[in-house]
Amino acid sequence: MPIQKITEDRYRESVRLSEYAFQYKVPEEDLAKRLEGLKKHQILGVLEHDLVVAKLHLLSLETYVGNKKFKMGGIAGVATYPEYRRRGYVKEMLSDVLVKMREQGFTVSMLHPFDVSFYRKFGWELYSNRLTTKHTKSDLDMLDAVDGEIKRFNIENVKIEELSQIYEQYATKFSGMLVRDPDWWKNVIDDLHIGVYYDSLRHPTGYLLYSIKDNKMSVEEFVAIHSEARRGLWNFICQHDSMIAELELNTYEREPLFFALKNQRTVKREVSTYFMVRIVDVEAFLKKFEFASNEEVLKIQITDPYASWNEKTFSIKNQQVSVVDDNGNALRLSVNALSTLLFGYQRPTELYQAGAIQGAEEEVAKLEKLIPHFQGFMYDFF
Repeated sequence: MPIQKITEDRYRESVRLSEYAFQYKVPEEDLAKRLEGLKKHQILGVLEHDLVVAKLHLLSLETYVGNKKFKMGGIAGVATYPEYRRRGYVKEMLSDVLVKMREQGFTVSMLHPFDVSFYRKFGWELYSNRLTTKHTKSDLDMLDAVDGEIKRFNIENVKIEELSQIYEQYATKFSGMLVRDPDWWKNVIDDLHIGVYYDSLRHPTGYLLYSIKDNKMSVEEFVAIHSEARRGLWNFICQHDSMIAELELNTYEREPLFFALKNQRTVKREVSTYFMVRIVDVEAFLKKFEFASNEEVLKIQITDPYASWNEKTFSIKNQQVSVVDDNGNALRLSVNALSTLLFGYQRPTELYQAGAIQGAEEEVAKLEKLIPHFQGFMYDFF
């Protein structure tokens, strides 16, 4: 069954399929906005009996890997009606979208999986976890005072350029954070409260996105670019102790705040897998990736059954990447392993010990020195 581009006249069908597959309902008053938003997507699908029976959405986005931005294809809304499942439609759509992404200059792709093992078969691999901590009122113990101050905003009066300035400084410390434009920011903050921390020089250096309902504060984003902002944001949360009985905070696993807290034992922590990443064009990605400098040549041989153009051997020396014919001494790894490695979810030694890299230990040691220590993380969802 050929994969087709789903045109605007079938957007309502696409929404119906999503509603059925993901078990939700778009309110009638929101439908026009939803359909308008789909114009920014490329929707691929399968038609049978003149009906959209399977589809996926390709979003044109960018992601940070340290200070560099990479063109990223976001995969979303993958769905099939139950009676049309197990016919290989999703496999065909994913194969097709990989070709299209490469043709359009996307070097990397990301998605939120319904099943990690399913998408692993097609080359996507985990790169981001999410830490959710739960605190009671008694845990809200303030840290040392700060010289700056917090100001509260909402979507109507916040300066998005200030949020963006803080976010960009934060995002470039990780691999895999989205590059956000003003329209994306509006969707992120929507109906949330916003608290911005300004240091003593009136520079914005941290923010919270949060909601309060039924005596519970839910912090959707906790973003601080230094320890003073971190303390200021936490102390602002603690000032709500007369309003809330529970706090839930979402962030990354090694957020320094939790080491600094006075109450440790009562905090409940839950780590969940979140997003997956796949390098679409290995050669283009490697040539842009910022390796550490190395005097000795390191070679890696990539396997990628669903993107044959990636099945090459690459030589890396002094931050220069080239394709070579000689596989001698090359480390062998799949596109999955390469993706999770370069996005900081696993280190080379960890992958070697897990059997995901084959080759000599001394070559793995070389690779270990080449990869910067950026941690994979993302706050967004699509």
